[in-house]
Amino acid sequence: MKRSTLFGLILALVLAIPGSALAATTIKMSYNGPPSDKDNAVHYFASKFKKLVEKSTDGQVEIKLFPNSQLGNEEQRMEQVMSGPVINVASYGGLQTVFPEMFATNIPFLFDSYKAAHIFFDGSEFMKKAKKELRSRTGIAFLDVIEEGGFLAFTSNSPIHSPADFKGLKFRAMDASQVAMYEAFGASGTPIPWTEVYLALKTGVADGQMNPPTYIIMGSLYEVQKHLTLANVQYSDQFLLMNGELLDSFTPAQQKAIKESAAKANAETREFVESQVDARVKFLESKGMTSYTPTAEEYAEFKKLGSPSYINWLKDQVDSSWIDLAIKDARKANAEGAK
Repeated sequence: MKRSTLFGLILALVLAIPGSALAATTIKMSYNGPPSDKDNAVHYFASKFKKLVEKSTDGQVEIKLFPNSQLGNEEQRMEQVMSGPVINVASYGGLQTVFPEMFATNIPFLFDSYKAAHIFFDGSEFMKKAKKELRSRTGIAFLDVIEEGGFLAFTSNSPIHSPADFKGLKFRAMDASQVAMYEAFGASGTPIPWTEVYLALKTGVADGQMNPPTYIIMGSLYEVQKHLTLANVQYSDQFLLMNGELLDSFTPAQQKAIKESAAKANAETREFVESQVDARVKFLESKGMTSYTPTAEEYAEFKKLGSPSYINWLKDQVDSSWIDLAIKDARKANAEGAK
């Protein structure tokens, strides 16, 4: 029996029990990072989302939070949201095996501002197509894109003001796409799990890495890195996913409440994240890091080298039409965001 068929039977049995409704069922919600509003924007979002959903449905829909990847790693949690009645917040790593097309939204230097990223993820043609395709391919309902920490910055033990400063260095990469970008800058990239990044930087296995300020603080990387380059490399986000059959099982009013709660919680999370960026940079400076913001010319040089290398890598993973659409919609969003 297919898992989707089994899930449907379980759902029907629950609804058939006199006086019961799936709407009163507690739903598990899994995500990465600690249960700290201050240190983990995804938890901040999840807490807001939980309260909003429960309030707007008069307690008929309850959300139980499972931070720190308690329900499994990225791949395991993607399997769960495809096969069972759960909600999952996934990273690009989680989507990689089932929907690599999403990597087109992570092209380095794609967005000029937070506003442009919001415009893109809230209503672009790319996102409309992505949500439809993910549902068709996996059965997953794609609810929202959560801002988790602002834009990514480079850290290193030597000053980095332009791509030329990468020459000969070894950088920790999250995936093959970052390896391609570092190589375009003249550095080497080595995939290293987040849990091993601190030690790798401390022992010289890697000379640097990139993450938003919140993760640099969370990982105490300021203890083993001297320089912070605020190059706005990539927009830091994760993806709110829900089992499609579960979402469809709710009444139209409850479905609306869930979607509106996600949008409202995300708006509050964006405001929180963006209000904290400057303070977090100052905190890193207080810990001994030297921060640097590239000039317009230096930023253009980063983009000129970094974007094509990533795109060439991605063309081997997905159909080029997805990449073209992401770039087209990002340009529109950048133009609108600059108004």
